[in-house]
Amino acid sequence: MDYKSGLIPDGNAMENLEKQLICPICLEMFTKPVVILPCQHNLCRKCANDIFQAANPYWTNRGGSVSMSGGRFRCPSCRHEVIMDRHGVYGLQRNLLVENIIDIYKQECSSRPLQKGSHPMCKEHEDEKINIYCLTCEVPTCSLCKVFGAHQACEVAPLQSIFQGQKENSHQVKEELSHKFDALYAILDEKKSELLQRITQEQEEKLDFIEALILQYREQLEKSTKLVETAIQSLDEPGGATFLLSAKPLIKSIVEASKGCQLGKTEQGFENMDYFTLNLEHIAEALRAIDFGTDEEEEFTEEEEEEDQEEGVSTEGKEGHQ
Repeated sequence: MDYKSGLIPDGNAMENLEKQLICPICLEMFTKPVVILPCQHNLCRKCANDIFQAANPYWTNRGGSVSMSGGRFRCPSCRHEVIMDRHGVYGLQRNLLVENIIDIYKQECSSRPLQKGSHPMCKEHEDEKINIYCLTCEVPTCSLCKVFGAHQACEVAPLQSIFQGQKENSHQVKEELSHKFDALYAILDEKKSELLQRITQEQEEKLDFIEALILQYREQLEKSTKLVETAIQSLDEPGGATFLLSAKPLIKSIVEASKGCQLGKTEQGFENMDYFTLNLEHIAEALRAIDFGTDEEEEFTEEEEEEDQEEGVSTEGKEGHQ
């Protein structure tokens, strides 16, 4: 079995492994040599030495002239206090396993494309990268600013976690905005369907009325045609007695037919449907004015509306007294 491939998998496991190789002081991947404390927590030796020097200012570095018996060191992860010997952090055992894992991890990551652009550096500590985010002051900073500088009493978090949080928040805001516009689209589609249905209903009613008139006029035309044919046949009768016998009922039928000609008709402009018009300019202006606002602006607008209503009520009351 390949030791490297079994130790360093791909995907999310690589990210999880990287988190385990982060120094709790500098919040970056351990820098060799890595020392292991008696509490089994790991630190970069440089980071451990910086903390040890700050807690024991009279203890000199390796090769110094001042001789001390040692000093105290508090683990930044579990707060367990360790009594150092005269060698200080240089007397701590190196964690060769972690160092080997770091080497393998870096080899696996070496094939990945490097990110473009330089990493921003701390203005207070020029050699330190900006790698943490101060939650108290809401600014990016470096690990030395947290340990020794202006952010000692502040609450901090890894820069990447803050970046991911803000990125997710941006995604959430975009989704909420999309949902709101989708709701507007739904309202417009619903209103569009409603108005089109009203036009269609009016159109169908007018068509039904016209079809009914056509049927009435067709029936009346058939009756009139038959009556005319009967009258022509009567005129052709050679005998006077026969003509006179049929003349009276024929005349009566003609009179009744003339009375029955009072059929329905369409009024002038019956086909006109211009009354189905919309003035959407004020709505279009409102849509164009859509913008991001604050709660304060909304509250201010509501207060203005309430004041206008109160003024309107007051004016009506005065007019009523007059």
